[in-house]
Amino acid sequence: MLPLETARTYVLDRCKAPKPVRVPVADALGLVTASEIIASESIPQFANTAMDGFAVRSADVTDAPCELRVVETIPAGHAPRVTVGPGEASRIMTGATIPPGADAVVMVERTEVISAPSADPEVVRVEVSVPADNHVRPVGDDLHAGDNVFPAGTELTAGRLGVLCSLGMTDVEVFGRPRVGVMSTGDELVDDGSPLQPGQIRDSNRRTLLALAHRADVTPIDLGLVPDDPAEIEAALRTGVETCDAIVTSGGVSMGDFDYVKAVLDRIGDMRWMQVAIKPAKPLAFGTVGDVPVFGLPGNPVSSMVSFELFARPGLRSMMGHREPIRLTNLAFAAEDLPRRPDGKTHFMRVLATPVGGRIEVRSAGGQGSHMLWAMAKSNALAVVPDGTGIHADDKVDVLLLD
Repeated sequence: MLPLETARTYVLDRCKAPKPVRVPVADALGLVTASEIIASESIPQFANTAMDGFAVRSADVTDAPCELRVVETIPAGHAPRVTVGPGEASRIMTGATIPPGADAVVMVERTEVISAPSADPEVVRVEVSVPADNHVRPVGDDLHAGDNVFPAGTELTAGRLGVLCSLGMTDVEVFGRPRVGVMSTGDELVDDGSPLQPGQIRDSNRRTLLALAHRADVTPIDLGLVPDDPAEIEAALRTGVETCDAIVTSGGVSMGDFDYVKAVLDRIGDMRWMQVAIKPAKPLAFGTVGDVPVFGLPGNPVSSMVSFELFARPGLRSMMGHREPIRLTNLAFAAEDLPRRPDGKTHFMRVLATPVGGRIEVRSAGGQGSHMLWAMAKSNALAVVPDGTGIHADDKVDVLLLD
């Protein structure tokens, strides 16, 4: 059996990011920058106020309380028209430009307009002294023109997209979102909701894998449910190769007489058939048809999900340019015994992880059989349990947090 890291390295070495593309910022969530982002302008571009209040000369309010003449009102989005002179102030709204002559803002809560509404000039009483730059956001307070905003290889989150928009960018150079075809194979599978006939089971893998692909920020493409017929399997795979950047299959990758996926991929692709020292998800097929990576995952529903997490997700995210495509492990503590038998494999146990007293605690989500999809659905983490007899209650254990 192959160690997990050996098998995964083999996969990642063959999942390379394609040439960069430019996409609208609106479509770039979850994508990875292909080049560094340099600020073309400063943010903010002009000194502005962080508060509603009055723009003043700090020297005029040194001996506050004091009274100042109001020379204009400056809403956000409008340029000031009047220079603030000695003994004067401008009413100003949050985000508006600091007027010439003023060097500080007194928040409105620390002022009182004391003249009549129709008075000319209007007079404001300032109750406190403030230093220069009080509540003033200077030019470049967030970013200066020429700053390296994001290096190449940065995943574009919601906040980072906001930064791009604040710089006036409408598109960005990224590694594209792969189109990933997903197909299930097997005469025993049905997906039309009809009553099951003897020997039939419902196809859960395809919908599950399409959802996992979506959660991995790729574009899932449904290649359908394909029967155990070599010609139909080959036709579906060739359609996938022509329309997709990667293909994920489930079932037909073991050593049985009816594992036609293996036979077809051996004929049309450059595949490696691996037995990985993990449980579940021991069988793994990976290779290429032409230049398109193909992930052949096992047919048992839990095995296909775990195999996607350990191999397909890192491979697909590597194709998107992610520098760290493998999900990081977190330190947790067992809230109960997590027993297992020695078998030379690393076990990925389905667990429920909960924050308790400043640490993560995990307990079994239920049955650990590779067919027990309900227990997998109830879990939010995989406990990484090395070969041996398991983990005792309150012992440390590494976990992969899935949610």
